[in-house]
Amino acid sequence: MKLTKLFTMQRELDSFIQNNREKQTDVFQEKGLALLVELAELANETRCFKFWSTKGPSEESVILEEYVDSIHFLLSLGIEKELHTLTYWPEGEVEGELTQLFLGATVAIHKFLNEIDMPAYEQVWIYYGAIAKKLGFTNEDIIAAYVAKNEENYNRQKTGY
Repeated sequence: MKLTKLFTMQRELDSFIQNNREKQTDVFQEKGLALLVELAELANETRCFKFWSTKGPSEESVILEEYVDSIHFLLSLGIEKELHTLTYWPEGEVEGELTQLFLGATVAIHKFLNEIDMPAYEQVWIYYGAIAKKLGFTNEDIIAAYVAKNEENYNRQKTGY
């Protein structure tokens, strides 16, 4: 999947947010933590790790929205560190059940936050690709949900979210 359009949209949203802040600051660490939180929120909606519960996962639309919340921060982190030259979603296979994929993604995110380079960044994308595949999300699903959430994020900024 081509990422150029998503990077452009995210760069514009990030600029809009930053320009409406009183103080210009480096927020890389905050975005890194936000990515980890969004990943945890996604895992929570899938309920894949809740062996003690018989309740099923949230609706697919809720899970997809949480997924693209993560993608917003993943794109933004790449922009912050000038890794937006990544034009296509990296190819790579990661096997495992959802719980294993979430744990692996968490490790990959931590590694990227500590070793800010393209290979570490690509590894996070590979894990997110594996999660999308396991959840049954297509490239079209992800792009449509990202575009919708991007618009919602603009509206939230305009209303003082």
